[in-house]
Amino acid sequence: MVDGGPGVGPLGRGARGRRPSTTRRNVARAALDCFNARGYDETTVEEIAAVVGISRRTFFRYYDSKRDVVWGEFDAELVRLEARLQAEASDQPMMDVLRRAMVATNQFDPAELEELRIRIRLIGTVPTLVAHAAVLHSRWCDVVSRFVAGRIGGRPDDLIPQTAARAALGASVTAFDYWATHRSAVLSDVLDQTLRLVDVGLGWIEGRDRGPAGAPDVPLRWPDPAVQNGA
Repeated sequence: MVDGGPGVGPLGRGARGRRPSTTRRNVARAALDCFNARGYDETTVEEIAAVVGISRRTFFRYYDSKRDVVWGEFDAELVRLEARLQAEASDQPMMDVLRRAMVATNQFDPAELEELRIRIRLIGTVPTLVAHAAVLHSRWCDVVSRFVAGRIGGRPDDLIPQTAARAALGASVTAFDYWATHRSAVLSDVLDQTLRLVDVGLGWIEGRDRGPAGAPDVPLRWPDPAVQNGA
């Protein structure tokens, strides 16, 4: 998953023309270094390209925009998450499957961890990235809600699949934010712990009494208001 390091020189001193060793990974590493040193909004695509030694035009062959660099391989991660969810046996508890899949798809090489901290800080503090996060998180929730609906019946946009997906998303964001500011923490352990808390709250979906108060009296599919009102 991790490519070799880029040949990065002082900002603005790269040679034009793509170097034979340039990869998406090289471009991302150089961009994150620039964002961390200068600020996201203050760094231009031209400056990133110069550091890597490529043209502005070549930069856009690797990434559609500057913000896409920060999110890395998000689309590929969604594909991996959905594949893991679907690969698990149907007799396995749903929330256990979701927790294991999320932990497995968020494994990082030690060499990536500092860059990951930069990504998390940028996504949580740069207004344009905060806004874009809502769009990408919605796509993530679509994957999880489809999985939940497939297990319990109904549609992905029903109340329970949506609740489960957004609860899992909240746990994941909390875990990443906590890990990013606590250097002694292990990301996979923190993520596992936060998802177990969600499991305690939502285990009743499959009839498992994991919470101290037992299963709440909530229907798996919320009634359609039109039907409820006799329309």
